[in-house]
Amino acid sequence: MVLQKLRYLGKALALFKVFKTYSLTDKDIADADNLVEHLSDRKAEFKLILAMANDSIKGRYKIGRLNLGIIVATVVYVISPLDAIPDILPALGWADDVAIIGYALGRLKSELIKYRKWIALRPTT
Repeated sequence: MVLQKLRYLGKALALFKVFKTYSLTDKDIADADNLVEHLSDRKAEFKLILAMANDSIKGRYKIGRLNLGIIVATVVYVISPLDAIPDILPALGWADDVAIIGYALGRLKSELIKYRKWIALRPTT
């Protein structure tokens, strides 16, 4: 039991090091978008987070550092092979990803409302 907790702590520390210095790329967003099929009822919301991240990267939408950090951590966690529950386990492997995405959606609720309004007011070209 103690060994298992230490192993998870090691994984968490490794992920934290990645999160601290990581900048999202277009490829990361594309990779996360490819994995969205496993999310069932969270697909549309996660795609909205990815669109917001993409617009932020491109400089079209301004987002606070904390919210951007939540998005980066969520996307990196979803695409990272270092998971609490490995994604190779059918259904169960995505449970931790869905939980992380649910947490991010809860924390980003007001930002997502602002982003939806921004999209609605943005001129289409």
